[in-house]
Amino acid sequence: MSAGHGHDHSHGHLARAGARHAGRLRISLALIVGFLVVQVVVGITSHSLALLSDAGHMATDALGMGMALAAISAANRAATRQADHRTFGLYRLEILAALMNAVLLFAVAAYVLIEAATRWSEPPHIASAPVLVVGTIGLLVNVVCFLLLREGAQDSMNMRGAYLEVLSDLIGSVGVIVGAIVMAATGWSRVDSIVGAAIGLFILPRAFRLGRDAIRVLVQAAPSGLSVAEVQQALGELDGVADVHDLHVWTLTSEMDVLTAHIAVTEGTSTQAVLEAAQQMLVERFELQHSTLQVEVGDDERCHDLHW
Repeated sequence: MSAGHGHDHSHGHLARAGARHAGRLRISLALIVGFLVVQVVVGITSHSLALLSDAGHMATDALGMGMALAAISAANRAATRQADHRTFGLYRLEILAALMNAVLLFAVAAYVLIEAATRWSEPPHIASAPVLVVGTIGLLVNVVCFLLLREGAQDSMNMRGAYLEVLSDLIGSVGVIVGAIVMAATGWSRVDSIVGAAIGLFILPRAFRLGRDAIRVLVQAAPSGLSVAEVQQALGELDGVADVHDLHVWTLTSEMDVLTAHIAVTEGTSTQAVLEAAQQMLVERFELQHSTLQVEVGDDERCHDLHW
């Protein structure tokens, strides 16, 4: 007997992980794009690397948010209009968007660090007053976006990518403000390169973690924090279960961990009772809402021939 969890299998709930926060993401995107234009113009005219590096980071924010919204929209359409050849819909687009965000963050960090090193020997004259004004406005914009995206970052990897970018930008705005104040007070223009490099170094570990998490999903590794051995042991301890094999656990997209397994039961055991007990245990103990279990009586030798 094979069956999935005894609830609606349309998977429409999956799209909600990002879709329920899409409105806030749109507002954040509008704020970021509007301020980006101002930041680029002032950064070029004032020769501020800190401001330009922050603008570059904001550009990746805007591009990343655009990709996130596109992924959410595509996943929503797929949830209601699933093609025969896309049996899991387009939910993985969210993860691909998160991975692209990580790549963009790495690119921005590399550019800023290289430019900071180049400018160190011959720092240009920087107009601190406009840098301070734009940095302050940028801080306010990022605080608003940070508050808008914070809740969604708990539910969706895609939203977490956008949230991390805004968080990094918020710190970058603080750095721009501090650098402008130091330049205005002392005239030491190298502080601009230091702030720019600090922003780049701050971005790198966050980009690495986001990219690592996205790759774990794409290679179908078991969800972080979940012990496959513990799941197998728990299934094996159910009444009437003789063996558990061909067990696989992976993450399809945010808020969707998937499990498949074969469960062999002893003669005379109710396969339906074991199926229901296993599904309930997986939900309550491991929060695995979507499981597909094949329950069979005795040991099926064909399963032992599988080598993947």
